[in-house]
Amino acid sequence: MAKIVTLGELLLRLSPAGNARFFQANAFDVNYGGAEANVAASLAQLGHDVSFVSKVPANAIGDAAIGTLRKCGVNCRHIARGGERLGIYFLENGASVRPSSVVYDRKHSSITQALPEEFDFDTIFQGADLFHVSGITPVLSKEAAALTIEALKQARAHGVLVSFDLNYRAKLWTENIPQKQKMLCDMMQYVDICFGNARDAAKCLGYSEPGTDFLDGDYKICVDETHMKHVLEKYDFKYLITTLRGSISASDNNWSAAVCSREKLYHGHEYHLHIVDRVGGGDSFASGFLHGIVSEMGMEKSLEFAIAAAAIKHTIPGDINYLNEAEVLTLMNSDGSGRVQR
Repeated sequence: MAKIVTLGELLLRLSPAGNARFFQANAFDVNYGGAEANVAASLAQLGHDVSFVSKVPANAIGDAAIGTLRKCGVNCRHIARGGERLGIYFLENGASVRPSSVVYDRKHSSITQALPEEFDFDTIFQGADLFHVSGITPVLSKEAAALTIEALKQARAHGVLVSFDLNYRAKLWTENIPQKQKMLCDMMQYVDICFGNARDAAKCLGYSEPGTDFLDGDYKICVDETHMKHVLEKYDFKYLITTLRGSISASDNNWSAAVCSREKLYHGHEYHLHIVDRVGGGDSFASGFLHGIVSEMGMEKSLEFAIAAAAIKHTIPGDINYLNEAEVLTLMNSDGSGRVQR
């Protein structure tokens, strides 16, 4: 069992039941989550000692959000209380030819006002093996950026392995793009494991190569061995990992991934998914790979574990993946047919 720390925003998710449109809804289903919170919840269920660092309002909604993580076994004692509100996002689940849609309502949320001095990083990182954060958090506000960079510096100072999911979100990148790219690029010096590919790096870090269009060109070049290795070497990552999603429709996807090291690029198994809820799939993937690495499974088995864990998440409503190691290993060693277990 590893000691793991994640940092990020806890969000309230409101969504119409099933595949209803916002316009049809007279009630919303309630879920709590957020990129790094979802990773924390999965890793805790996989048996690790996981702490989540954040700030949520000191009210009943904040209590409910924290309670969701505690139910999964996450240590929440490093969550600061205060600020104006919990961030909200509204999700309309797509189906068939209609994609899912998200509307954010997260301005002035508590995490955007959190300050580094509210957190005792010496205590937080004492004995820690791994720290995980995503590119979502630092672009929320200047305060969230300062908190993220301080946490990264403290993790490095404490000798902690650092994982960073670039996690590009177009709706959070509508302004100050060069400044945000430079900020995230500066953070990469502290990162050992990065989730992303050449296109993600181009969007989030301003990465480029002469004569190559990563933004509008053929996506295959963004995830091939040559360009994955170029990104890995540029930022001195130990691993660069990307998901590979083939969208047949909003309801059906082909799902796989690849991991790059300095030695090689490894492609994992592909699953054919009928989707219940894809939100949190990438977070489940990240947590699966990190579980494999800290459990010393090796690069290739860690990737296969990550793909299978995320495949399971696509069958579960809500942001959080409710799973255990045994069922992920069972899927890895089966044909994925979903037969009843008696």
